[in-house]
Amino acid sequence: MSPLIPLLIPLVGAFGIALTGRWPNVREGVTLVTGVALLIAVLMMAPAIMDPTLPNPSWEGPELVLGLKISFQLEPLGLLYALVGAALWIPNSIYSIGYMRGHHEKNQTRFYVCFALALTSVMGIAFSGNLFTLFTFYEALSIVTFPLVTHHGSPEAKRSGRIYVGILFGTSMAFFLAAILGTYVLTDGDMTFRAGGILMDVAPMAVGVLYVLFMLGIGKAALMPFHWWLPAAMVAPTPVSALLHAVAVVKAGVFCVLKISVYVFGIDLIASDATGSWLIYLASFTVLTASVVALYQDNLKARLAYSTIGQLGYIVLGAALGTTLGIVGGGVHVAMHAFGKITLFFCAGAIYVATGKTKVSQLTGLGRQMPITFLAFGIASLSIIGLPPLGGAWSKWYLGLGALASDHPFVLAVFLISSLLNVAYLLPISVRAFFLAPEDGKKRGFDEAPVACLIALSATAIGSIVLFFYPGPLVALMEMVVAQ
Repeated sequence: MSPLIPLLIPLVGAFGIALTGRWPNVREGVTLVTGVALLIAVLMMAPAIMDPTLPNPSWEGPELVLGLKISFQLEPLGLLYALVGAALWIPNSIYSIGYMRGHHEKNQTRFYVCFALALTSVMGIAFSGNLFTLFTFYEALSIVTFPLVTHHGSPEAKRSGRIYVGILFGTSMAFFLAAILGTYVLTDGDMTFRAGGILMDVAPMAVGVLYVLFMLGIGKAALMPFHWWLPAAMVAPTPVSALLHAVAVVKAGVFCVLKISVYVFGIDLIASDATGSWLIYLASFTVLTASVVALYQDNLKARLAYSTIGQLGYIVLGAALGTTLGIVGGGVHVAMHAFGKITLFFCAGAIYVATGKTKVSQLTGLGRQMPITFLAFGIASLSIIGLPPLGGAWSKWYLGLGALASDHPFVLAVFLISSLLNVAYLLPISVRAFFLAPEDGKKRGFDEAPVACLIALSATAIGSIVLFFYPGPLVALMEMVVAQ
């Protein structure tokens, strides 16, 4: 199957959603059918990666200018990212139906259209065959998610939207584009992703400069000090927050970090320290600082936002260490964090729809009223922390081994301290919900969010458990990446 197909499915779905907007049930049916079709299409591409005797699907468009072409190529890292995006779009769509209706949100057709277009961009990033294609869809993702961030149309939403596009476009135009132009010049126009990288014959000083430009230019990875757009975007509806933090935007950032590290620089070049160690220190600072800041956030979504910033730093560290185990751990963490964090945001939205509460200090005793929601929250918290039997345990295990195998074993201490901070800012939420009585002393009956919300958050919480017992396919994909 051509890698063009997974791009066309959500694109066609977006048109279908727009045409059926006046009939909500039909519109949402089109959304779900599109999500299922996309997942099937991505799964059908997996055998071509797993079986080396099968041809590797690719697609290349006509030359646009100066040898630049839109090119798509199936490879293991892209397949992993595409699987995460396609798999989580379905529960996100189910959740959105319950949330958007339960909260009586306006502009729901625009919301679902932009969601579908965002998945088109995700597929374009995942299957990009060269830097030009990657950059094109990276920018497209920023454009189509802007209306989602500013969905409410309030002054606060518009201000957050300006921060969102200002930082993301500012970093990509100032640094990312400059890095791509520099690569184009230094490689005589060769920007095709290749196992082992394409910069092996470039002078070390130039390699170091390009590395700085690439890593600072990928603003969606939310490295400090270019992280402000992420907390600002929390003004959006919770399904959008889930999209930003688990499925599309931030995962696009760390995916680009991994893909460029592996297929532009190459693991050997990074391990040789030609790129310098600065990114390891910046990512470590981001991990620890974001975790400490999360401790002091009373707003639940803000706490989860800073948690995301810290967890993204794990993946960047996995890439920057220059070890095969670090790359494997970073790639696996893309999936493990996605399932855990989307569950946490689903729970935050369910709490808001059912009770109107948004602060951690308001959640005391709510576990008796919303047991399903807070059980799922507890499961996802343990996965983010990295405790078995949850999927996050495996990615942190590989990241820890990657740190020990590197020239920077202190990174293991960063992971351990961060995990303890994860415990401090996540576990007390479930504890106070289940084991403390409501502050007003009143007993309340079972009062959960709409069923669609419960189905989605239960499915993703169960997914975190399943990934602990069956991490093999994800690990196999990443082992294929480093074997190349």
